[in-house]
Amino acid sequence: MSPTPQPDLEPYWMPFTPNRAFKKAPRIIHSAQGHYYTDAAGRQLLDGFSGLWTSGLGHCHPKIVAAVQEQVARLDYSMAFQVGNDKAFALAEKVVALAPEGFTRVFFTNSGSEAADTALKIALAYHRARGDGQRTRLIGREKGYHGVNFGGMSVGGILPNRKAFSAALLPGVDHIRHTHSLPDMAFSKGQPNWGAHLAEDFERVVQLHDASNIAALIVEPVSGSAGIIVPPLGYLQRLRQICDKHGILLIFDEVITAFGRLGAAFGADRFGVVPDIITTAKGLTNGVIPMGAVLVKESIYQALTNGPENLIELFHGYTYSGHPVAAAAGLATLQVYEEEESFAQARAIEAPFEELLHSLKGEPNVIDIRSIGLMGGVELAPREGAIGARGFEVFLQAFEDGVVIRSAGDILQFSPMFKSSQDELERIVETVRRALRNTP
Repeated sequence: MSPTPQPDLEPYWMPFTPNRAFKKAPRIIHSAQGHYYTDAAGRQLLDGFSGLWTSGLGHCHPKIVAAVQEQVARLDYSMAFQVGNDKAFALAEKVVALAPEGFTRVFFTNSGSEAADTALKIALAYHRARGDGQRTRLIGREKGYHGVNFGGMSVGGILPNRKAFSAALLPGVDHIRHTHSLPDMAFSKGQPNWGAHLAEDFERVVQLHDASNIAALIVEPVSGSAGIIVPPLGYLQRLRQICDKHGILLIFDEVITAFGRLGAAFGADRFGVVPDIITTAKGLTNGVIPMGAVLVKESIYQALTNGPENLIELFHGYTYSGHPVAAAAGLATLQVYEEEESFAQARAIEAPFEELLHSLKGEPNVIDIRSIGLMGGVELAPREGAIGARGFEVFLQAFEDGVVIRSAGDILQFSPMFKSSQDELERIVETVRRALRNTP
């Protein structure tokens, strides 16, 4: 294969990327198939991060590709307000059938960020419709990630995402403490035994603001972007109890954890805790077309639809909500999950993935390893005066050696494909092992 001509790199302002450094040494992906990327030089790279938590079925799955091709030739777009398309309704039916018991309605968005903001708005509108309009306070969690729109960023708790925009973040937001404690949890496999008591920090926040003022608590079942922070045993159950006690809605941000990443349709299923609202994206379409969704219980929908039937119930939506091509990709994705028994496949390789990942304990600078489902994090000791440099150097060296993972600061992140072979899992881990040994 001849190298692909390189485009002018300067016009594109890349997201979450040091643009000047990248453009001096670019990493350009040209194509993908199955578990592999091909870069602009024709070199194959094993994708150890499933796109960006998105592509658990592998890249360019033929059934999803065919569905998108057929749909874009039949109906590329139709107006999203006051008019619907058949694929959006069909996808909503399939998503509801897959959801935890009690979830009956789906609102489509274009991303996880939009899904988070939509969920927050629905929570506020729900309390107002029930005569509890004073419930306007939203509670997030330290280290939480709920996208980069202003609502999600406000309830999110990752400092670099917030600091430049702090003056414009939503008022009336507070945060409970995160659940990671290195001295008490280091090298836990699955859910840590220590830490259920940390849920009581939510009770403290409730007492501070008074429950009658709080609309919702939003958390990720597993904090992904913060570095795979797994909930302690009993922690999510206790959050559910506190929400029930005080009439507060519980929102699970399942943009990462839904659709098989934890070996189940939803993280709520994996942990046995049913929230009131669920946000999704990523795996909904296997990353093929941007799409997100917000799932709500019937009681929430009914509270917002009890006025005159000819009036708009919720003044919210997006031009591309329920886009027919995205919905076609979603339908095909859910069909493949079912036909290939993808969630069971993911669950079957969880144990060997965990064993391989934890074999990195004792390698240079590794201070913690944590994993659940097909989500893994390896935390490195930061280099003095250069936080994040060591993790990024390991990422770069692994990329040069033909394996793509992710680094977030000094935390290496792993998210293998659902059908990953033992050889592929071993290659991912052994490539990182070599990089760790070669990184001072």
